[in-house]
This record gives sequence, C-alpha cells and structure tokens, in this order.
Amino acid sequence: MTDIGRISFQDIGARLRAHRIGRGLGPEELALRIGISRAALYRAEKGEITKIETLASISRELNVSLPTLLGVGIEYIPNALAYFERMRQVEEDADQIIGLFSPISYLVTTQHYDAILRDVFAESVPQDRQAEARRILDVLSQRKQKFMRRRPLLASIISTAEIESFLRDGLEGRHGLPDDLRAARRRAAAGEVRHIIGLLREPDIGIQLGVSPEPFPSTSFQITRSGERSTLTVSPFRLGHNPNIAVGVGFVTSAPEAVELHDGIARILWERSLRGPAAADHLEDLIEQAGESGISA
Repeated sequence: MTDIGRISFQDIGARLRAHRIGRGLGPEELALRIGISRAALYRAEKGEITKIETLASISRELNVSLPTLLGVGIEYIPNALAYFERMRQVEEDADQIIGLFSPISYLVTTQHYDAILRDVFAESVPQDRQAEARRILDVLSQRKQKFMRRRPLLASIISTAEIESFLRDGLEGRHGLPDDLRAARRRAAAGEVRHIIGLLREPDIGIQLGVSPEPFPSTSFQITRSGERSTLTVSPFRLGHNPNIAVGVGFVTSAPEAVELHDGIARILWERSLRGPAAADHLEDLIEQAGESGISA
C-alpha cells in the first residue's frame, strides 16, 4: 500500500491480524506454528516487529506474500473475512469514505438489515463455513458501529439497476424459499430502500447519497481518505441477495494511479446521479413499480 521508504509498522501489524483472522487461526495457534510466544505475536500485530525473519515465517504460515504484508504495491486478499477486517481497519481513522457498493453501502443500512443478513448467510453458506460467516457479520457490525460513532464524511453512490433487482428479488440467500418468506424478504428490501429515501429527504450529518442511472462497474470499490492518505479497496464479495462470501480475491492499495482512476469513475457517476428529493422520488417510483409484483408497505 506504500513504497519502501514509507512503510508503517502499525499497518503491517494490522494486515497480519487481518490475514490471520481470514485463515481462521487464533493467536495462540499461529504463534505455536511459527515457534514464537503469544506475547511476541501480539506485539507483532501491534506493529512492534523487530525481526524480518519473524515476519517472513508469518507470511509463509499464512500463505501471504511478504510484499503483501509489507504493503508494497497491491495487497491481495483471498477471502471475505480478511477483506472485511481490512476494511474495518482502514476505516478506523477515516475522514472521508467514497463508496460504490451493490446494492447499497452496508454502512447506511438499518439494524434490521443485520438481523436479516444472518438468516441470508444461514441459507446460502455451507454448514462447514457458518462459523466464518458469523465472524464476517461481527466484523461488519463493528464497522457500522465505528462509523456511527466517528461520523466520517460518506459519499455513497447507488445504482438504479441494482435497486430494481434488490426490490424484485429481496434479501434471499438461495432460490426456492417458501412464498411467505420470499414476500417477507422483499418487504425487508423495500424497507432498506425506504430508509435510503428518508436519508435523501432529510440528510443525516455527513452522509451524501446519489442514485445513478449509469451502468455500474462489475466490482464494488471504496476510497477511504485519512489526512493526506487515500486507500482503495476493491471487492468481489457481495452482501444482500444471493451473497458471495466464498469466492473471489479483493485488493487494497494506496497506489496513486489506482486511487485516481477509481476516483475518476466515482466523480463521473456522482456528477450524473440524482440527489436529494429528485433521487427520493425516483426510488419511490421504483418501489411502486415493484409493488405491482407483490411488495406491500
């Protein structure tokens, strides 16, 4: 995420912790595997790294390249748990967040969404990965709680096409749910869209929302700014309808070119987005259209 001359040991420790969590290893188990004490691993995760040999051993055990742990170039993240933990870390001291997430940014969802998401994961995730799914939900909840406490500036762009699909399909983890449950999940999706409408009509402090009719990128991304530092996170993972927390490689980088290119995409979409009452009216029209297929208030 930075060049060799500006490596942050605290950031290295944060990456180490995220990849350990993503591999499903407790600190005691990882420390035992590489032959150091639990206290030494704890210090490493706090950024107190004294030996490159220790870091090299950790990278081999976690199956993560040493450049990735050092943050040199692009940090590749092979699973959803590690990815969302890295997002949580990156957002901890954020001043501004610019996000394009499908169908809507998790940070502006309701608490009811969290409860439904647990059921959606239970439906869609294999039994042997349910513990991982629960840990992802815990990390997501920590992200939202931190965001609500700190209130960094948030600009979130929402796709009209994604909202139409969200309203049509609802919050389902798999096909073939009973009709009454499918109807309830579609109402839950409509409830989230109505929550967004409320934020558009009466904006919350620091939250800006735009509804874009333009085609969206196939992957979600977020730019997080803290002081003079900007960090890009790109995600193949998906929450909500038919979630994907099993397959994909996310990445994190502060490379100026990558940040600038994605910032350019966000700016174009933002400039062409509907905002405020016009966006709220548009989303209400989408709910009304979806209501013709069975969504009720």
